[in-house]
Amino acid sequence: MIRIRSTRPLAILCVDDDPDIRTIAAMALRLDSAIAVRAVGSGAEALAMLRAAADGWRPNVILLDVMMPEMDGPATLAAIRALDGYADVPIVFMTARARKPDLEGYAALGIDGVIVKPFDPLHLADDVRALIEDRAAPI
Repeated sequence: MIRIRSTRPLAILCVDDDPDIRTIAAMALRLDSAIAVRAVGSGAEALAMLRAAADGWRPNVILLDVMMPEMDGPATLAAIRALDGYADVPIVFMTARARKPDLEGYAALGIDGVIVKPFDPLHLADDVRALIEDRAAPI
């Protein structure tokens, strides 16, 4: 099966406390030349970056780790949604916790999808795009 890659430009903020996962995710996403990536190690760092936006960079997708110390994914999600202009930005959880009750709980939070860890770096960009395109599809 031939997959046609979308050329829709994406600015992705990757939030994960594990530096190895941040590095791998950023490298994997950058394999798609239409994706710009920034990565931070905590919910607090993500919020500070989004509030500052000093250089005008603004993500149109946020990949958010569920299990982080101090401020976990759901708490970070709520704080991001409360920021001006971020109520509708697609947010995708990245997690190793992907049992059915977990997924149902995440869906109830209003996220746009889940990338299960360990993810396939060669398909990460396509997986993110598929989740975002599903969001835009009419029901």
